[in-house]
Amino acid sequence: MTTATAEPTRRPVRITDFVTPKELASFTERSDLRAIGAIAFNWLMVVLIFAGVAMFTNPITILVGIALLGGRQLGFAALMHDCGHETLFANKTANLHVGQWLCAYPILSDLPRYAAGHRRHHALAGTQDDPDLPNYSKYPISRSSFGRKVMRDLTGQTGWKALRATWRRGKAGIFGAPWKENALGGHIIVNGLMFGAFLMAGEGWLYLMWPASFLTTYMLIARLRQVAEHGGTPDLYDPDPRLNTRTTIVRWFEKPFVAPFNLNYHLEHHFHSGIPFYNLKAFHDFLVAKGVFDETYFPVGYDQLFSEVVPA
Repeated sequence: MTTATAEPTRRPVRITDFVTPKELASFTERSDLRAIGAIAFNWLMVVLIFAGVAMFTNPITILVGIALLGGRQLGFAALMHDCGHETLFANKTANLHVGQWLCAYPILSDLPRYAAGHRRHHALAGTQDDPDLPNYSKYPISRSSFGRKVMRDLTGQTGWKALRATWRRGKAGIFGAPWKENALGGHIIVNGLMFGAFLMAGEGWLYLMWPASFLTTYMLIARLRQVAEHGGTPDLYDPDPRLNTRTTIVRWFEKPFVAPFNLNYHLEHHFHSGIPFYNLKAFHDFLVAKGVFDETYFPVGYDQLFSEVVPA
């Protein structure tokens, strides 16, 4: 009688299969100056969007402002993401506290909790145990199905679910200090300061654009990003990042909405999560030159990408 043997599990592909530690060193170097510049830039863009709407107030500018703010909220999420990997700043404490107060709290997130879950995604990407699979495992999907998802995002249904989940996660620590376990307290403080600043400027109503964007355009943009990164890839259950993760080559006008701070270079990020966003483009070019991506397909633009993951 013969006994069936299980097929051996493929060893995950690692960046050290292609790049030496010495070559990696230049890409993993952190810059506090670039980190501060990125956070300041994102906040400045937020201020300019609000200022533009305040100066030219009409329904069109308000709607455009809400759309643009969704991209800036994704920008905060991108910077929080780097802080969660401890790659934005050279200092661990700066990543934690600056990332929490200036990036996570404005968008009702919690850096330590996010980072813990996101590390599991990296550890389990390419397997059935990836905790983020529900966000993209069904792609490609039909246009009608995708259209329903978009409508749920733009009508606030997805955002309302996100708000309720934020409350459920945070209520256990509601009596703690906001600089420790009480994320809800941090959300209230930071967003209260934003509202107070508008109120002092005599434009308190403008703040309403921030939660409106969070509930609608940010939810849609976050969905587009998740699908672009892993949806409809060659093989979600292969340990090779080139098969379970995607980089999209975005055009300049797409960056403010769907790819702030080099978010589109997601394959490179999965190859080595210790590379700050400001080095990802150079890392991509380096891997291309080394031939690592000779058989890897990079869609150009979100229209090309979504024509494939959301076919007619």
